Amino acid sequence: MVRHGAFAYTWDLVGDPSAAARFADLGIDTVTLQAAYHSVRATTAWHPAHRVVHADHAAAYFRIRPERWRGLRPLAPTWAVDDEDRFGTATAALSAAGLRAEAWVVLTHSSVLGRSAPEYAVINAYGEALNYALCPAQPAVHDYALTIVQEICEQYDVPALMLEACGWLGFEHACQHEKTSGADLSACARDLLSICLCPACAARLSLDVPQLAADIKLVVDRELQEGIGAGSNLADALGAERAGAIYRHRREVITGLVREAGALAGDRELLLMATDDPQVTGPDVGVGLSGFTPEPAAFVLKCWDDEEAAIARMKAAAARTGVPLVANVNALGERPSELPALAARLVSAGASELRYYHAGLASPARQAAIRAAVQEVT
Repeated sequence: MVRHGAFAYTWDLVGDPSAAARFADLGIDTVTLQAAYHSVRATTAWHPAHRVVHADHAAAYFRIRPERWRGLRPLAPTWAVDDEDRFGTATAALSAAGLRAEAWVVLTHSSVLGRSAPEYAVINAYGEALNYALCPAQPAVHDYALTIVQEICEQYDVPALMLEACGWLGFEHACQHEKTSGADLSACARDLLSICLCPACAARLSLDVPQLAADIKLVVDRELQEGIGAGSNLADALGAERAGAIYRHRREVITGLVREAGALAGDRELLLMATDDPQVTGPDVGVGLSGFTPEPAAFVLKCWDDEEAAIARMKAAAARTGVPLVANVNALGERPSELPALAARLVSAGASELRYYHAGLASPARQAAIRAAVQEVT
């Protein structure tokens, strides 16, 4: 039996007594509900009180207990319906409708904290802070992330936590209006600009960090100013030894964070948004799935791009790991009518569960597509 779930925001539910029943009518059994999340602007087509929510900064939607925090702490939301425990209110509504609610937890993506404490942000080779990206190698960020997990687990009886941004966000995951395309930066150059060389990372890399920074700047500047390509990957640009050291450092930090989060979660499932490419930085951590320990309850693979690429990624992941795979499927794409066939192909390729993005943002046609996909795949 394939589990079908959909993502949702707390503001889709809080203040709308019909929302949970509307989600249940999709045929799903699970809702992945925002517990800690970054800034966003979202439509709320059916809500009785609002149509557009402007979430101006990253926030915690669970009850914030001030005495439990030290150093970095999340902000409370001030938008939509006023409720200090939006996550608790929303999960109660979902439970009453017979739906399983799991916590959707974004850990290291917070522009508001990165701006207020830039010393904890990702620092690139030029010394520039990516203020939307907190560095998980920083002890203060590590503690902040684990406190989020602990507070959710202590306050709510959720069966699972889906962890997003459990590692480094990189150059590609920006926050302002994007004006970088004209520079023709290659994927490799963007990956070079995503390498964090903050003091915490520098101390753990076991490399000549000043030389590494100089070499990164040389390669990137040659591409920007002379049109000389950076290469196809970090090994091309920096050498296999230094690329390997960067990958090992990232994996050690991410696995340590996941291990400690798992200990706090106890019997709850940890679902890790991940990709099989260790060069990747972003909301889906690049770790390499084979041999990843501790094993999460499932890896969540984003299947938002070209259908054939998504199928190939799922098959490759299934061949490399025995950990269950959850397909994160975009129901907001250009061709919603193709969603049922895609869901069926992803299950055939190795997915054991599906999560549809996004129940609250979906138009009637897209909700119908989700419903048809659930009926297609049992």
